[in-house]
Amino acid sequence: MYFNIDDLSIYYEKYGNSNNSIVILPGWGNTRNTFYNMIFSLQENYTIYILDYPGFGNSSIPKADLDIYDYTKIIIKFLEYNNIINPIIISHSFGGRISTLLDGYFNIKINKLIMIDVAPIKKKSIYLKFKQSIYKLLKKVSFLLPNTYKNKYLNKLLSIFGSTDYKNIPITMRNTFKNIINEDLSKYLKNIKTNTLIIWGLLDKDTPIKHGRIINKKIKDSALITIPNSGHFPYLDYPILINNIIKEFLK
Repeated sequence: MYFNIDDLSIYYEKYGNSNNSIVILPGWGNTRNTFYNMIFSLQENYTIYILDYPGFGNSSIPKADLDIYDYTKIIIKFLEYNNIINPIIISHSFGGRISTLLDGYFNIKINKLIMIDVAPIKKKSIYLKFKQSIYKLLKKVSFLLPNTYKNKYLNKLLSIFGSTDYKNIPITMRNTFKNIINEDLSKYLKNIKTNTLIIWGLLDKDTPIKHGRIINKKIKDSALITIPNSGHFPYLDYPILINNIIKEFLK
């Protein structure tokens, strides 16, 4: 199914037929398909909605640069379009940025909130700062190169220094990606009043466990469950365990 807003066509899927709604906010990229095990486990008791963000999967590519507030407003319009009131939100990685703003900034009423290895906190490691500084310095050298070599040089720098997410998106989406990762949303976490379950893989290198502990500390009504021997996708590493944890939380 499709939901249209402005010049965007947003693809989404709906499962189940219950008065209790769950909206799954997946991570960055085309990751909707990674949630089917969870959906099939929950659809008997809930109506579940999951979508492709603009620029990914079956949704259209935005013509203008977006930021995380734009993405969140799209989700708010999606809730209104489907008459989804007081939903349960399950968010993973990038989806946690949206769920943070839904509750902590836009004050959207949420029944319960589940955050799985979410990413509302901007990465500030010394290594990352050093890597970015080297990249910016080497990029300046391109102005000294002939045009025939400039593009090859810049593409080589990108292959070395660019993140996987950045390299795998259309060129027209790269400013949007920069807008999103440069926004630190940790200041809104303290505003979240919803009963929140935080699930985190202890081996996660994309969003380290220290971020999970910060989020747990900032959200007053929250609990943190850590998953040993799991990385950024605990719901894929241990699907039965995660599904059972979620079901218990939602009782």
